Amino acid sequence: MKHEQLAVYFIMGTQNVKNRQALEVLEEALQAGVTIFQFREKGDGALKGPDYEQFARECQALCKTYQVPFIVNDDVDLAVALQADGVHIGQDDEKARKVREKIGKGILGISAHSLEEVKEAVRHGADYVGIGPVFPTKSKADAKSPVGTELLEQVVANFPDLPAVAIGGITEERASAVLQTGIGGVAVISAICESPYIQATVKQLKR
Repeated sequence: MKHEQLAVYFIMGTQNVKNRQALEVLEEALQAGVTIFQFREKGDGALKGPDYEQFARECQALCKTYQVPFIVNDDVDLAVALQADGVHIGQDDEKARKVREKIGKGILGISAHSLEEVKEAVRHGADYVGIGPVFPTKSKADAKSPVGTELLEQVVANFPDLPAVAIGGITEERASAVLQTGIGGVAVISAICESPYIQATVKQLKR
């Protein structure tokens, strides 16, 4: 995993998109230059059963077209079934060691909210870590308390070779301050899903 692959990490499910088709939003984001995509279909109104898997396959096909890594959030069985590029897990999900056994050489991303959790993620073979929430976020009902940019600086200082991405409440306006910490990139949901000008938004997030 390279640091630059995390530059603009887009996370999306159908429940995050209003007044547009989710696949249209994803393709526009891919055209605009997002560098990695995470399929996260959960929460109120999320697809279930065959519709859930079909939507995942359609997202994966778009990512392949644009040669962007396709990551599945939490659902390791789906990731294996689709031969996804990787899977992202949180602290309360299936244990990292077991996930690594299932996905083999696939990309393993782990959420972390402290330096200690980052150390554990590295010990369990994480290819990258997601640090946050940096700011308050409306995209995740059970989000933990914001960690601020200080933790990002600590992660960069203590683990300079570890690809890491910041997540949680990151907007176009906040992206610059986040990136000044030296973190590899920003992960967003609302910033892109709710943007009327996705091309311009992605460009701003890269600065």
